[in-house]
Amino acid sequence: MSELVAVVGVQHNPLLWRTLADPREPDLVALRDEFAAASARLLATRPDTLVVIGTDHLTQWFYENMPSFLIGKAPVIPATFASEQREFGITPHVLAGDVPLATWLLGDGLTRDIDFSCSDEFRADHSILVPLRFLTPGLDIPIVPVFTNCMAPPLPRAERFYALGQVIRASLDACQLPRRVAVIASGHLATEVGGPRHFRGSPDPAFDDAAVATVAAGYTGDLVKLASFERLAAAGNVSHQFLNFVAAMGVAGGRPATRAAGLRSRFATSPFFEWYGADLG
Repeated sequence: MSELVAVVGVQHNPLLWRTLADPREPDLVALRDEFAAASARLLATRPDTLVVIGTDHLTQWFYENMPSFLIGKAPVIPATFASEQREFGITPHVLAGDVPLATWLLGDGLTRDIDFSCSDEFRADHSILVPLRFLTPGLDIPIVPVFTNCMAPPLPRAERFYALGQVIRASLDACQLPRRVAVIASGHLATEVGGPRHFRGSPDPAFDDAAVATVAAGYTGDLVKLASFERLAAAGNVSHQFLNFVAAMGVAGGRPATRAAGLRSRFATSPFFEWYGADLG
């Protein structure tokens, strides 16, 4: 029988691939060390499979063909794209998929009011690979990717992301496959890419502080307001990937996080949201 052993939410800025390799600046050293500490806590739970909630960055699904929620169920998952190799120095990898668990989550989830799409042939971009590199440096734990639409409006509402997390949790609780499962949510706090506030620290520190406080407190109506399309757009043009953390809260049953922190850096505020043990219910 499957057992949920951890839920962890972190950012996936592709610039971290190079900058955290051998950092010297204090903000980047602190960020590297925080990833290492989160990795140690996660790996201590001994997960057999990682369900990774991430967002394709218009690299394989586009405005004319954008699923709201898609489960990837392939045994072999190529990771990164040529543009990411060229622009960010992200090296290509091949990840293992957990097809039996992916197939279960797809079939069971369709009975629970989430209309999943699925794909047997896809690639994972930096939203999947960057968190895995820092949380599971061996890149040797099989994954089930759950791709969400945080890029191509109209987006699902925050309530649907929370319901997505609830469905993933219910399906894991009902699954008879012998798995210790950790859920990794990949997203952002306030982040601007290409706009006038591009990588000048956080474009909206007030949003970051409210987001960390809200995740620390647990799921309330405040979270839905904070994660509205309009509020996220005001925080920064790619801040909508915060919705993946709303899904993580759904997996954790809306309980207060075991740990909720935001580390300021030159790029943005980096979130570290973690649920373990009794905080998973």
